[in-house]
Amino acid sequence: MEQETWRILIVEDDRRLAELTQEYLQGNGGFEVSIESDGACAVERIIEERPDLVVLDLMLPGEDGLSICRRVRDRYDGPILMLTARADDLDQVLGLETGADDYVCKPVRPRLLLARIRALLRRQPPEASANAKRLQFGPLVIDSALREAWLREQQIELTGAEFDLLWLLTSNPGRILSREEIFAELRGIEYDGQDRSIDVRISRIRPKIGDDPDHPRLIKTVRGKGYLFVSEAAVAMV
Repeated sequence: MEQETWRILIVEDDRRLAELTQEYLQGNGGFEVSIESDGACAVERIIEERPDLVVLDLMLPGEDGLSICRRVRDRYDGPILMLTARADDLDQVLGLETGADDYVCKPVRPRLLLARIRALLRRQPPEASANAKRLQFGPLVIDSALREAWLREQQIELTGAEFDLLWLLTSNPGRILSREEIFAELRGIEYDGQDRSIDVRISRIRPKIGDDPDHPRLIKTVRGKGYLFVSEAAVAMV
């Protein structure tokens, strides 16, 4: 069943920016867009209204975006797109580590924002899929239809972006995937050589699937080439 209108909540205290973004997304994307300017109220709205996607500013009155993301992440499984005023790694890494699925730097370029939103919404699970698959490597199970993963029959808590990356890696066991390839597949954009979002997600995924972050055996970093999922190591896990 096709989604008729995606619902987006913009959490942004700059009212002018929020309204311009709302107008652009409604006019060019056909989205239903609402605005929340107070960080203290955002958590309750996200959990109760359960929008299809949240655009979350990092700097907010009442409660900042990182805190909001951290608080809602275990009760809201929709994508969170973080807005950051700084182009350096710090805000981006912090946002990803607290559960954001992607980020856009201010000043916001509406067309880029729209493209990132559409890319995140395309990852949303369909009502049903004839091509759905379930992969199993020893005690590790990944289900693309349910968009869930389990380790030793215990569900693994993954963000949408983390699941997509894990699925991509485990769907290609024994094959090195370059960062360029991963970016093209998951975000539909070229890798700029500096973005660290993939590295951050890998570091978050490893301990969740029983891998040793310091001496990984399941998801290996191949220097200068990319990442490799070693299925034999997963099968051998006790």
